[in-house]
Amino acid sequence: MNLRILFCFGLSLSILGACTQPESRSRPLEKGAEAEFRADGRYESRLSYPETPAMSLVEDYHGTKVADPYRWLEDLDSPRTRRWVEAQNAVSSRFLNSLPDRDYFLNRLERLWNYERRGTPERKGDRYFFSRNDGLQNQSVLFVQDGKHGNPRVLLDPNGLSEDGTAAISGTAVSENGQYLAYGISRAGSDWQEWFVRDVATGKDLGDHLRWVKFSGASWTHDHQGFFYSRYPEPPEGDAYEAVNENHKVYFHRLGTSQDQDVLVYERPEQPKWGFRAEVSVDGRWLLIAGSEGTERKARYWFKDLQNNEPIRPLFTEFDADYHYIGNRDQDWFFFTDKDAPKGKIIQVDPRRPHSDHWREVIPEGEDTMDDAAFFHQRLVVQFMHNAHSRLEVFDLDGRSLFGVDLPTLGSVGSLSGKADDAEAYFSFSSFTYPTTLFQLDMSSGAKEVFWRPELDFDPSAFAVEQVWYPSKDGTQVPMFLIHRKDLVRNGQNPTLLYGYGGFNIPLTPSFRVNNLVWLEQGGIYAVANLRGGGEFGKDWYLAGTVHQKQNVFDDFIAAAEYLIEEGYTSTPKLAIRGGSNGGLLVGACMTQRPELFGAALPAVGVLDMLRYHKFTIGWAWVSDYGSSDDPEQFRTLLGYSPLHNLRPGVHYPPTLVTTADHDDRVVPGHSYKFTAALQKVQGSASPVLIRIETNAGHGRGKPISKILEENADIWAFLAEVLDMKVST
Repeated sequence: MNLRILFCFGLSLSILGACTQPESRSRPLEKGAEAEFRADGRYESRLSYPETPAMSLVEDYHGTKVADPYRWLEDLDSPRTRRWVEAQNAVSSRFLNSLPDRDYFLNRLERLWNYERRGTPERKGDRYFFSRNDGLQNQSVLFVQDGKHGNPRVLLDPNGLSEDGTAAISGTAVSENGQYLAYGISRAGSDWQEWFVRDVATGKDLGDHLRWVKFSGASWTHDHQGFFYSRYPEPPEGDAYEAVNENHKVYFHRLGTSQDQDVLVYERPEQPKWGFRAEVSVDGRWLLIAGSEGTERKARYWFKDLQNNEPIRPLFTEFDADYHYIGNRDQDWFFFTDKDAPKGKIIQVDPRRPHSDHWREVIPEGEDTMDDAAFFHQRLVVQFMHNAHSRLEVFDLDGRSLFGVDLPTLGSVGSLSGKADDAEAYFSFSSFTYPTTLFQLDMSSGAKEVFWRPELDFDPSAFAVEQVWYPSKDGTQVPMFLIHRKDLVRNGQNPTLLYGYGGFNIPLTPSFRVNNLVWLEQGGIYAVANLRGGGEFGKDWYLAGTVHQKQNVFDDFIAAAEYLIEEGYTSTPKLAIRGGSNGGLLVGACMTQRPELFGAALPAVGVLDMLRYHKFTIGWAWVSDYGSSDDPEQFRTLLGYSPLHNLRPGVHYPPTLVTTADHDDRVVPGHSYKFTAALQKVQGSASPVLIRIETNAGHGRGKPISKILEENADIWAFLAEVLDMKVST
């Protein structure tokens, strides 16, 4: 997996009289809309926010004084922060539990979620491995099957590892002969992992135990004696959730030994911010080490001949583009790169002559963005994005197209699974109303068939998926998916949830989300905007939404909302916006720039303090996308849109439900705490400003089903209330 994905989120009073709102980003409501939209006095008797004491703390940024009155909330484990969390949760719980439709949403979500789900199978030796969830299990269970027609048996069930279901499988790696399973466990949603090794035949763990692993998988040597992995130094005691993550190193762990005996394979102490991923080549002869800095889509590569135990040698070291190993045939190595190809291409490299003068272009850049590639059956399986949805094509090693794979509908190919010498491969496919289905692909003929299809209590035939294009502020055409009932009437009264992300070169492609089904069933529109900053259209599209160009992302999202209103799909009182992590920043920025445009806002685990985000855990890695307040020019850009620093007293902000978790060690919850405290202070209407803080949870990865159901029931009930929906039960 690419390190940029691992590092990403697969983010006060007038604080600051210095922060003014640009006129060009604000537009008054139509006559009468203010009175209609702000008739929210019904909330006044139901809300009494906890007092949040303000500090008289002012920091000097390059000559600009910026107040930070709620910085004490960054101390996550202090007694008064904990008391604040408990008090805020008490207010939110009273409000959310009183909502008339919450029980309906919870019960309907439980019925919808109660269906069997499976992961794409992987073959190692003569065994098949796959994940399975029977419906409402908090965590999926890993199964193994001896032979293609054997009886599956449980290999690893994480559901018994914690009482509340918050221990999750965070990574797996099976040895090539299928004898051993290395697996990572994450607890309470943390990015930190502990790794163990299990004997597949007996189902028993060996004595191996690795700690302080983060942003790493495991890659076995083909003699099955051990694996390569990456980890950070052990953080100071009591500081694991907040420590800055630097000095990533590659190690080799030999089975049956303790971690302190692991062999240090590669480090760069003079480059503490570099992260590494080690991978054994498909033929087992080579070790390839990919290095990156933060989330910038650029990579370096080094390699080592494991057969002859030669020293590590450089392959790509210019840090001039993205590179990603796909597979090899002897010393013909195949890599994805975007060097001189913003939408991606595949090259063949000879490690004996790695300079670009000796590269052979195998599959050139085309009109569609190259999203992923795999090496199966001595062929290249390439996944493209055509207007933000998948296209799958198979090529020979000379770059000749052999066949395209017919996909069921406009949607997304998920995980690809296969081996270099096998004609049998598997992939998953889903779309907004098409549940994740597994397909088997014959790599010789191109024939595909359904390998496994889920069954659930939902009729997709009643719903339509359309893709529209709309102009952003600067005229750029931006695509957006709209999912709704087929009998939709454009009368401006449809409850609409607009979702976006727009960052880190990560695309938003069609995917199946059970929690969205209840919204669609109630006549809601679900809109997904493919904003700049994402990866839908290659490097240029991504860079157009970074650092000093970040405002393009917010303009794209605001323009999506305006389009939905102008085209009669919805209206301000019926329009909610939602996003998580970097998408939480998106929601925070847009609701502060255009508060009159939205009927509700749902910023989740958001990066909301843009002046200090880089000071916590892995936050420094996002500087390539955002810039840093340490730089005078970038500081001015960040201050101009930082959600925390652009709240203004007396403004009527939309009803807001902030969601975060007390153990989020990626986007630390201090962002959400400070933003909520400031928003509650300045809110100019009685519209609710709530924060829902999940305890014993993290950024979202590995969250148990029980917590997911409760959280989504709260969110849908909140939207039904503030958007004045008539819920049919």
